[in-house]
Amino acid sequence: MPVSKRTARYRLPVASAALLSFSLSLSLAAPAFADATPKATPPASPSTGPADAPPAGMSTVGGARLGQAGTQVNLGSGAPVLPKDVTARSWIVADAESGAVLASHNAHWRLPPASTLKMLFADTVLPKFPKTRKHRVEASDLTGIGSGSSLVGIKQGETYSVHDLWLGVFLRSGNDAVHVLSAMNDGVERTVADMQAHAEELQALDTHVVSPDGYDEKGQVSSAYDLTLIARSGLQKKDFREYCSTVRASFPGATTKNKKGRTSRESFEIQNTNRLLAGDSDIAPYQGIAGVKNGNTSNAGATFTGVAERDGRVLLVTVLNPKKDEHNEVYKETARLFDWGFTAAGKVEPVGELVAPKNAQATAQPGANASGTPESNASTKPVAASSAGRGDASGMATALAVAGGLLVLLAGAVFLVNRRWPVPDLMRRRTRR
Repeated sequence: MPVSKRTARYRLPVASAALLSFSLSLSLAAPAFADATPKATPPASPSTGPADAPPAGMSTVGGARLGQAGTQVNLGSGAPVLPKDVTARSWIVADAESGAVLASHNAHWRLPPASTLKMLFADTVLPKFPKTRKHRVEASDLTGIGSGSSLVGIKQGETYSVHDLWLGVFLRSGNDAVHVLSAMNDGVERTVADMQAHAEELQALDTHVVSPDGYDEKGQVSSAYDLTLIARSGLQKKDFREYCSTVRASFPGATTKNKKGRTSRESFEIQNTNRLLAGDSDIAPYQGIAGVKNGNTSNAGATFTGVAERDGRVLLVTVLNPKKDEHNEVYKETARLFDWGFTAAGKVEPVGELVAPKNAQATAQPGANASGTPESNASTKPVAASSAGRGDASGMATALAVAGGLLVLLAGAVFLVNRRWPVPDLMRRRTRR
C-alpha cells in the first residue's frame, strides 16, 4: 500500500501568559535548589553494562538534590505519590517550558545512552545543511558502522536529500544515515568533537561522546539530566520537532533499470520506532506525545526521552535502563511518569532545574537559535509541525509545533531573568473518519 502523503495539521495554543511569566528574584539570587558551584564527575568507562548502584559524588548541575542518589521529590498537598512500578536505574520528569524538575531518580548517573545520543547529534548537525541538499553516498561514508547497528537501508552510489537522511535518523534510528551526515560534516571525528563542544555549551557535563550514533563504545555516557537538556534544546528547532514527531514516511530505495534501459527508483515505508508515538501490540500511542527519541543496545539497555502535552502543560521525561525485563517496558514506565507529572504539576515543589546554555546570559534575540544567533530554522511565529503518515492504533498522537525563538528578559543587561524555553504551540493529528 503506498504511503499517504497527506499531513494533518492542527494547532493547539498554550496560554501565552505562561511564556511571559518571569521572576526577577530567581535571577538576582541563586535558586534554593541551585548549587553555587555545580560539579561534574569525570567520564565513566562502562564496558559490560552499568553498575548496580550510582556512584557517590554525582554532578550537581541544576541543583544539589539532583546530585543525590535515589528518588528526589517534594510532594505538596494533594500531590499523588510516585508510581511504584518504575524500575529504571535513572529517570527525570521536568517541565519543558519553565525547566523545573518535578521529580528525579539518580538524575546525574552517567550511563550508556544508546541512540538517545542521536538527539545531541541532531541538535548539533541539523542546522548545518538545508534539507533540500542532495548527497551521493560513497563507500567511505558507510565505513565504521558498528556490527548489529540499526539501519535505514542507505545504498552506496545512491543520492539522498538531507531531508531523507534525517528521516532515517529519527524514524529508524539509522546509524548508516548518521554516518552519511557525519561524512558531510567532514567526518566522524569532527562530528564527535562538534557534539562534545555543543554538550558542554548546553551544560550537559555528564555527557562524553565517542560515537555520533550512540553505538556502544567504551567511555560513551550521558545521564537522564543531560538527555533532557539536550532534548529541550533540540525542540527549539522547527525541523527537529518535525522529524521527531513523524510517525511514518516514504524513504528512497534502490535505482533499478528495466529491459528497455529506463531507470526508476522505488521507495518503501519507514515507521518511527518510538512506541509511544507509533504504538505497538502491547502499547497504545500516548495521548499528547510529540517525540523525542528512543534507544536500545546490549550495554545501555532500553533508553528513552519523550515530550508530551496535556491541558496546556508540556513535560519532558527521560527513562534509562529499566531493570524489569519486559517488552516495551521503557515506554510503559515513561507513560506512568508522564501520567504522574501531569497530575502532580502545581502540587509539588521543584527539586532542581534544567539549566540554560552557557551563553544564554548573553542577549538573545527573538527568532534566535539555542546559541542566540538568528536562523531560518527558528521563528517567533507558531509553526505547525509535520507528522507524516496514517492514523495509529489509538487514533491520537501529538506532533510538536513550536516557535523556536527564545524568550529572554535581561535586567540591567547583566542578569538573565528566569529564562523560559517556550513550547507554545502543538499540532494534534486526529483519527481519520
